[in-house]
Amino acid sequence: VLTSDIVTRGTARFGLPQTISLIPSALKPQIGVISTLPLRNTQLEEGDVILTASGRPVFILQGDAPAYRDLVPGNSGEDVHQLEQALKRLGFDPGVVDKTYDEQTSVAVTAWYDSAGWEPFGPTPNQLATIRTLEQDLALAKNRRAAAYDAVATADLAIEAARANAECANIAASADVGVKSRIKDRVGADRENYNGEDRANAAAALAAAQAAETATRAAGQAAIQAAVDAKNAAAREARLAADAVTRLEADLEVANSNVGVQEPVDEIIFVPALPVRVGQINVAVGDPAGGPLMSVTDNRLAIDSSLALDEAPLVKPDMPVIIDEPSLGIKASGVVARVADTPGTFGVDGFHIYFEVQVTETPSALEGFSLRLTIPVKSTGTAVTVVPISALFLAADGTSRVQVEDNGSLEFIVVEPGLSANGYVEVKPVDGTTLTPGQLVVVGFETTQ
Repeated sequence: VLTSDIVTRGTARFGLPQTISLIPSALKPQIGVISTLPLRNTQLEEGDVILTASGRPVFILQGDAPAYRDLVPGNSGEDVHQLEQALKRLGFDPGVVDKTYDEQTSVAVTAWYDSAGWEPFGPTPNQLATIRTLEQDLALAKNRRAAAYDAVATADLAIEAARANAECANIAASADVGVKSRIKDRVGADRENYNGEDRANAAAALAAAQAAETATRAAGQAAIQAAVDAKNAAAREARLAADAVTRLEADLEVANSNVGVQEPVDEIIFVPALPVRVGQINVAVGDPAGGPLMSVTDNRLAIDSSLALDEAPLVKPDMPVIIDEPSLGIKASGVVARVADTPGTFGVDGFHIYFEVQVTETPSALEGFSLRLTIPVKSTGTAVTVVPISALFLAADGTSRVQVEDNGSLEFIVVEPGLSANGYVEVKPVDGTTLTPGQLVVVGFETTQ
């Protein structure tokens, strides 16, 4: 069986490092201080505490999206979905996994923290102070609303009173006009007892009464309109007061819903795959618990290597790889995980292409070792007839031939060459001739020197 191989070398490592970072929580007054750190190469499973900050835990959970905000009752989103899924895997029922942080999610978080021996994160002093302020504002708003409703009722009575007063004043003014009109008529008819001056005075008195009646009616209308305007103003104030009560009630409901058990953003870390092991640690106990803190890697062994530019097109993902190092007695197997698209990436020079091998089976510890990688890129698949490459001749007519011994004489046989590897070449006789395994073939010419 002929196999054409690419042989190169690479260095074994655990999976690509992932940076562990913390961002400050808006639920806490200040950034925490690192109080404990894990040891390098510590294995971490889902739900483990990776470190502590100011006496609070930082849990590691599985999830593709990073933690970027505090999770509080009422939140919705993919980060809540990841938390619910993690709680369910850990055995704490979050209810329906619906991407919403509801009361059941809060109960599951409480049970999780209690089980791990930590106090769950409850309402903050600022949240409680906000609730007290909203309660006070709501009480004042309700008082203003009640006063506004009373003002509307009073305005209705004022309108009725203005109408009654206007009606009374109009009747009195109308009666006075009637009296003055009759006097004027009597004085005008009785010329024996009243002179011209009397008639003029009576006419003036009637005109004054009529003007007073007009003024009284106008004043009554004005008083009624003022009362109506006062009622409209009171109604507007009542609506504003009612709206203020509605808004404050909604704000208070939201504030109360957010004061259950919460999940601060600086107490959870999401990584795409678990378990992981602790790699490089960038901080020390006492440092601020913010920014990049350390790196972790998964437990899968990988080997970083490179290929020459002419070899790279022959190597594809999922190809098998033989891993060994004879001087160390190391033997393992793997597959090609990925091949870079361009040269000079992932730390290799511009004349090579990076590729990664995923180790599938190994009885030995490989991390940090330089290893030989053998990649079979072509194979005949089954046993074929082969001759040494030096036994293949190219004739003048362009055919390929081998010269074999036949009962003490030499004979040329036309062949079709196939795969060449490891000093041998596959040959297939043509024109009905045969080659028998074990036949001797000419591989060179003896000279006299």
